[in-house]
Amino acid sequence: MELLLKAITEFGSSLWDLTVALLAVLVPWTPLAAWIVFWLFAVNWVKLRETLAKGGWVGLVLVGAIMVLVWGNIAPGSGSFNFFGRHLQVGNFVEKTVYVSGLFVMMLLAGALQLSGFCAGCCQFDEPVKIAETHDHDAGHGAGHGDSDGHGAHH
Repeated sequence: MELLLKAITEFGSSLWDLTVALLAVLVPWTPLAAWIVFWLFAVNWVKLRETLAKGGWVGLVLVGAIMVLVWGNIAPGSGSFNFFGRHLQVGNFVEKTVYVSGLFVMMLLAGALQLSGFCAGCCQFDEPVKIAETHDHDAGHGAGHGDSDGHGAHH
């Protein structure tokens, strides 16, 4: 009995160690996963594509430039990378530009996946119901019969 209790305790301890190790690996990637999930499931890419095609891409590029400038000033990086066995040294703002460009590429790939119908079962965007403006109840009222906005004062 004592041996079984020891084995259960060791199993629980090992399970806890495995959970902590998995969280240590996964937690740093959580913001990137949230970024991808947002652009894949929370954005209506049919409407966003139309907006970008009509000139909204300029605003997107400007937002990216601001991201690079702010991020580069707040958190200067080392600019040192190991790239396929070669030591690569880049400037701070070049590093941030590469990162922001990568985020935008992931955003656009998520949009391409959504537009391809890959996640059609999960991404159902209902068109908002437009309430038609009807002035039928005001049709019989003239502009001189009540207050200054044309509505009658006899309600």
